[in-house]
Amino acid sequence: MKKLICILAFVFPQLVLAAGSNYPLEKANIDLTDNASLQRGAQIFMNYCLGCHSMQYQRYQRTFSDLGIPDELGQEYLQFTGEKVTDYITRAMPGESAATWFGAPPPDLTLVARVRGPDWLYTYLTTFYEDESRPFGVNNKVFPDVGMPHVLEPLQGTPRISYTERMVDGEVIKDVDGIKSDGTGSMSPEEFDQAMHDLVNFLEYTGEPSRLQSEAIGKWVLVFIVVFGIFAYLLKKEYWRDVH
Repeated sequence: MKKLICILAFVFPQLVLAAGSNYPLEKANIDLTDNASLQRGAQIFMNYCLGCHSMQYQRYQRTFSDLGIPDELGQEYLQFTGEKVTDYITRAMPGESAATWFGAPPPDLTLVARVRGPDWLYTYLTTFYEDESRPFGVNNKVFPDVGMPHVLEPLQGTPRISYTERMVDGEVIKDVDGIKSDGTGSMSPEEFDQAMHDLVNFLEYTGEPSRLQSEAIGKWVLVFIVVFGIFAYLLKKEYWRDVH
């Protein structure tokens, strides 16, 4: 039994690391108390992601309520296919067609932030780059050979890998300097970076919509436990006074 535990303790972390990416992740700086950011993130998701990806465990009405959006405005600006405000957030694209076009149906994104983590999502969204060898003309540093087009290219512009050249023994060496847009997008690099923060912030919210309420209740529970512990200790001393 001890040998089995030792084997699992050694092998399981190796499998987890092997399944991940070695690309360094950037911090997403999530702030679930920033309603303006969450609203902007919701708008980006509905306009650019919902065509392919669903949120089958999240309702429009719950989203509007949590983000401080009146139902009427939410229906007018964030619902585009005639759903009811009480419906789940589902894509219009048929699953079979999506599988044909992309090789597999695009995943549901309700819990993607809990599965991947906000830092992974943010880095993934900001590391698409032009690659003519790929079917959609783009690749990704975090998810190599990704089967997804760069749907946010109208905002960012065409991202290309930039290089810094240096001479080594008379030979020109190119070092990867990063990924830079060609400037054809509707947003500046700073604006696009903020937009990706907002989108990841929204995805983090949908992964656990009640997180802020749970944390608030948790603080009061801890206060109750401390107060109850004090009274329980005093009561214990009173019961055991005669014994000692």
